[in-house]
Amino acid sequence: MHAKRNFTHLNVSSAYSLRFGTALPEKIVSQAKQLNFSKIALTDQDTLSGAINFVQHCLTQEITPIIGVDFNLGRSRALVLARGKNGWTDLCRLVSKAHEKERGKPQLDVLDLWEKMQKGNLVTILGVNSDIGQSVLRNRNDLASNLLNNWLSNVDRNDLVIEIVAHPNLHKVVDPKYSISTAARLTAFARDNRLKAILTNAARYVTAEDAIVAELLDSVESKKQLNFDQVRQFRGSAYLKSTHDMYQIAFNIGKYLSSLEAGQLLLKFSEQIADECSLNPKKDLGIGSINVPEIDVVLNKSNLDPVQVLYNKCQSGLNSLGVSTKNEYQDRLKKELEVINKLNFAGYFLTVSEVVNLTKEKGIRVAARGSGAGSLVNYALGISGLDPIKYNLIMERFLSPLRSALPDIDIDVESDRRLEIYDAIYKRFGKDRVACISMRETYRVRHAIRDVGAALGLPITEIDAFAKAFPRVSARKAKKVLQELPELKKSSFAKLFSQGNLDLYLDLVEKLDCLPRHLAMHPCGVILSDKSLLDRTPVEFSAANYPMSQFDKDDVELMGFLKLDILGIRMQSAMAYSVSEIKRINNLDINLDKIALDDQKTFRLIQSTKTLGCFQIESPGQRELIGKFGPESFNDLIIDISLFRPGPIKSDMITPFLEVRQNRKPYPFLHEKLDPILQETSGVVVFHEQVIKIISIMTGCSLALADEKRRAMGFELGQAEVEEWFIKSAKKLKYSFDLINYIWEILKAFASFGFCKAHSAAFAFPTYQSAWLKTHFPAAFIAGVLTHDPGMYPKRLIANDAKNFGIKLLPLDVNKSDECYRVEKVEEREGIRLSFLDVRSISREEIRKIVKNRPYKSLADFWQRAQISKDVTENIILAGGFDSLIPSNLNRRDLLLQLFDLEHNLGIINDQLVLDVSTIDTNISSGLPNFTKSENIFNELRVLGLDASSHLVESYIPFFKKLGVTPSRMLSSLTSGKEVLVAGVKVTTQTPPIRSGKRVIFLTLDDPTGPSDAAFFEDAQINYAATVYNSLLLVVRGNLRKTGPRGLSIRATGCWDLTYLHQIYQKHGLLEVKKFIDLSFKPKNIKYQVKAGGMSLGRRTLLELESETIEI
Repeated sequence: MHAKRNFTHLNVSSAYSLRFGTALPEKIVSQAKQLNFSKIALTDQDTLSGAINFVQHCLTQEITPIIGVDFNLGRSRALVLARGKNGWTDLCRLVSKAHEKERGKPQLDVLDLWEKMQKGNLVTILGVNSDIGQSVLRNRNDLASNLLNNWLSNVDRNDLVIEIVAHPNLHKVVDPKYSISTAARLTAFARDNRLKAILTNAARYVTAEDAIVAELLDSVESKKQLNFDQVRQFRGSAYLKSTHDMYQIAFNIGKYLSSLEAGQLLLKFSEQIADECSLNPKKDLGIGSINVPEIDVVLNKSNLDPVQVLYNKCQSGLNSLGVSTKNEYQDRLKKELEVINKLNFAGYFLTVSEVVNLTKEKGIRVAARGSGAGSLVNYALGISGLDPIKYNLIMERFLSPLRSALPDIDIDVESDRRLEIYDAIYKRFGKDRVACISMRETYRVRHAIRDVGAALGLPITEIDAFAKAFPRVSARKAKKVLQELPELKKSSFAKLFSQGNLDLYLDLVEKLDCLPRHLAMHPCGVILSDKSLLDRTPVEFSAANYPMSQFDKDDVELMGFLKLDILGIRMQSAMAYSVSEIKRINNLDINLDKIALDDQKTFRLIQSTKTLGCFQIESPGQRELIGKFGPESFNDLIIDISLFRPGPIKSDMITPFLEVRQNRKPYPFLHEKLDPILQETSGVVVFHEQVIKIISIMTGCSLALADEKRRAMGFELGQAEVEEWFIKSAKKLKYSFDLINYIWEILKAFASFGFCKAHSAAFAFPTYQSAWLKTHFPAAFIAGVLTHDPGMYPKRLIANDAKNFGIKLLPLDVNKSDECYRVEKVEEREGIRLSFLDVRSISREEIRKIVKNRPYKSLADFWQRAQISKDVTENIILAGGFDSLIPSNLNRRDLLLQLFDLEHNLGIINDQLVLDVSTIDTNISSGLPNFTKSENIFNELRVLGLDASSHLVESYIPFFKKLGVTPSRMLSSLTSGKEVLVAGVKVTTQTPPIRSGKRVIFLTLDDPTGPSDAAFFEDAQINYAATVYNSLLLVVRGNLRKTGPRGLSIRATGCWDLTYLHQIYQKHGLLEVKKFIDLSFKPKNIKYQVKAGGMSLGRRTLLELESETIEI
């Protein structure tokens, strides 16, 4: 009987070896399982960023993981494997050391490697890319021996191994590095020097066919171009070969050396090293452990019981909230603390509480988000601002005795002050206990299109245009998108190919899908751990110079680190700024966290759908939903936010809810025990918490177990198991067969699509706060929104919204404007002063100098004292920033001429001696006419990005009236179903997921009276999608749809470029315009006239001016 053959690949690079490896760890482990390997290694270049993901998949597939790193030592490389727990620690420390010097260019000093190797916890493998291997490759065995002696004088012989790789020649191109000859010479060198030699395949990809991905990555890195003929049928050798194949290679090497024993020893030593370096994920890496800062560090005191401290803090918090004497709160607190103590999580809650307190002490707005809002402990500690008992939230959705992993508490903070909190955390806990979490920037379709195109040597401008035409989706959807967007097939880039080449091109694009491109700092994730942190995760510095773990958020959870998401939310910054403006203007102190949540004026604003700028409820879809729904209470707001999520929308939860809410259908009474659970949502299941409670009531199980069952229902197999359990358990409690089946169908439909009420409640709090500010202090609120830009819309729409609220938009002024938008009193009203912040090309340092040196008497005075660049000064002139200083006989054109003279006659300033210009007479007119109204709007758009003095389409209003265009404000007065024309500036286009899976384009237009929303379904997209995407000023025809109290939308049936229609009007009259629109029911090929000499505005083009209209 033959002994079972075993082989372990000890040199395998994943895609985390950026632009070198081609497969994600999951695919590597899956292939290892298919090849019946019991062990496999991951040895990425200079990183451990894929290691935990690799280990997780090894656990799933019951394969023993081996982990190493292929280190850059400067002019050579060395592959280092970890032996056991201490080896993992040493490997983490070495990776961190390699990344200390220069970001993005890791290099390990060999002396640091030797120092760690002296502990005996590492094995170093020297292959053809090592200094020794390179010498053997050049037939310099003498030099190789000298280098080996240097190694052996610093490390133990048993910790040093020679790597042998032999790749067959598939393309008749000799690569001496991996030839059988080189492999044999290295084997002989190891034998002659009494070193172990192991066999690897230096795997970069999983199968031979994947070699083309490696070639693509090499081409991108080296700028060496490929062609389509090279791409077809490309195969390589550096893949995960089978045990049989690797034994054959060993046999071939032995045969070449005339020593079969040599080949056998390669295999023997390979398995020996694999056994030595096999890792136990739990014991050696700490997978599944819990690591939080030591209690002494958290509390700044020693010998304290964390359980007692947490209890005392919670009782103090309840007392401050005025609910400590209520039995309901005490009972809930006792229950939660029992779970927390059982799981040994007291230190976790105390640590998060300390971070929240650090934030509040700095005067930074902070609010909890997520399911943590369902915990009374979080409420008592001041982590969350919502009372979970008052709003019927449950802890089990957040924390359960049946889940041992740390819960997830996320906190929202002011975006512009987020890094202040990071600094405070590092200072408070120390850099040996804190690190930022990393994230992988992966290939998306646009990146992939550009890199594949560059590798194939295609025209750069054509590649870029084609890439931009794609929506932001994953690369694997490239072909699907091309099918769904027929306009892409008509592009000039697509026409470069024969159909076969285009398919091949997109095949290559899709092969790059999800491969990492680089490592970046996660926008909000921070690790807090005990002092073992740097022994368990490698770190490198982020672009912002913060120590950053190479592990992502999922890895961090597996490793048991405390992961705190500190999300920088621009709305929190906007609200904080609004409150400061209220204090400055009105001398009122507003505490947004203490305002009453039942203000009827606020709810009337929400019901009106005039919610631009408000958190969560400003999108076209949300404005339509709140118009239909008409929220009347804070709980209604929670329901609204829950309904407007991809899952609930996809499962059509909105319709049944609104039908009952608006009395179009009767209340669906299910059972007397279930009615209290569903009463708040009109008898319709909306929240996860309702699903949990229904399961608990119907089966008699705990809420914790009910949540586990709810989670299991998200998977097909799990759903079948839960169904059997649910029916059996419900029957035991004597529920009727019909009721059980009816309830199960409801649960099955909504369990995976509903939304967590605690999440919605946490979102509803800042939503209400923002709406409250807009209701009572609209100028301060809109100033905050304009300053911090928190929403989805361009500033010009928010500025126009201010006008519709009766707020005057005050022009840019060098003596009054600031780096933020300021509220000013104007004749007993409030106005908002435009900010320098949006002036094109201006820097914050230039803004600081302008503010510091004012007031200014003239342009010359400004030029001499402010010392601002000529381009920025010109932009300020064009935007009207000097209008208050212009004598009555001069205009902006005169100032531009003055600026030319100042620059050329007085010289550029920059700390050089200049003439005193304060006495120069600048009151001489050039005789040039002033800019027209349309030219001023054009200049404002170019300089500020918004039309401040008047609306962009104001000059078209006479045309609108003749054509029969309905202003946005008047749509609510029309009857549902009426055909309408609307027109304005394109604000945004969206293609969110919908239940049918088909693409729907949602378009928002803006006219001087406000926004209007239109939906283009597939029948309208055929002829009009290109116009929707390529034009900025639009006329849309469609049928008005009114639902609920104020729900408004338009189902579009046509769309035209406004400037083109206006040209027809000017040349041929109104009748021809109407004929053109009427005939457009049929497909038409419209040739758009585009003028040269325009200027760029993002991806759109502002064209030259014709009379008093602006063509865009």
